[in-house]
Amino acid sequence: MLAASASCAAMTDQHDLRLNQLQYIGSHNSYHAGLAAGEAAIWKRVAPDMFAILDYTHPALTQQLDDGVRQIELDIWGDAKGGRYARPAVVNEVAKAGLPADTPFADPKIMQKPGFKVMHIQDMDQRSNCEPLVACLREVRAWSKAHPGHLPVFILLETEESPLKMPFPTVQPEPFNTAALDALDAEIRSVFDRHEYLSPDDVRGDATTLNSAILAHGWPHLSEARGKVIFLLDQRSVGPAYLTGHPSLRNRVLFTNAAPGDDDAAFTELNDGSAEEITKLVKAGYLVRTRTDANLKEPARNDTTRRDAMFSSGAQLLSTDYPDHEPAASGYMVSFPGHARARCNPQINEAHCIGVDLSQ
Repeated sequence: MLAASASCAAMTDQHDLRLNQLQYIGSHNSYHAGLAAGEAAIWKRVAPDMFAILDYTHPALTQQLDDGVRQIELDIWGDAKGGRYARPAVVNEVAKAGLPADTPFADPKIMQKPGFKVMHIQDMDQRSNCEPLVACLREVRAWSKAHPGHLPVFILLETEESPLKMPFPTVQPEPFNTAALDALDAEIRSVFDRHEYLSPDDVRGDATTLNSAILAHGWPHLSEARGKVIFLLDQRSVGPAYLTGHPSLRNRVLFTNAAPGDDDAAFTELNDGSAEEITKLVKAGYLVRTRTDANLKEPARNDTTRRDAMFSSGAQLLSTDYPDHEPAASGYMVSFPGHARARCNPQINEAHCIGVDLSQ
């Protein structure tokens, strides 16, 4: 909440502007620390096409937040007993190929402990700038505590459970069933106090469903979301398991990637949607995440066509591999004028944004 001495501009923030009436820049696979030399060599041998879209890295989450990123994405893998991902197959493949050993991808003690792990592809692309999930969350929380009143930070969690086909054995991931998703909520709650994040219960209020609350009343005012984080669940396929026993996300932490119109619909993804589709959902009141670029294609040729269309669409969460302060070699980058942390959504009346502090 804003200080009692808030200016007239801040009062505009408090009474008129809602959190979904801004646009925020997010980093795609925010944890991704890239590939070591030996790992890269193996990728080039067994899956060169895949390797071509893996060649990017991000700095620490703290640095990204300092640079203006307000949505981070973490790919998470279940590891209920610990040790499942402690010995990635690529290490043996590097040795078998006679290549120099790469530096360890993570602290072995961490990888042996139970709990969700953060990485891109099991056995092959496991280097992360934070590990395990609770460590990533603690880093975000520490940054948040050090920047009171910051714009909301959105944490998108991508639940990974797909097997990997390689010409050598790879580990079978754990499924994200209701028990695993209960454990995920528990891990988040072990780091963040209840008042430090905005939950589906906060948004639903007294409405019968989350969707009816969004359509009738909208998202909370920006002042109610400042200094908080908002957790989003990426895969729509795990929505039913997450909703089991929690209709309309009652007593849950994360907002599901829901189909508009469903009881739990407040947030949805259109990563490959048209600008027209996105605009329609934004105007209806939904929070929409999309990508301004994908698979390093647009950045390689400094093609801003998709980026500019997604900016104009009004999608609130604009994810990129090249956020502010992380330009591609071509010069491609996704940022707001003046390095602002957010900007007024082009699909609303800009008068709502007059005087609102978007500096943090």
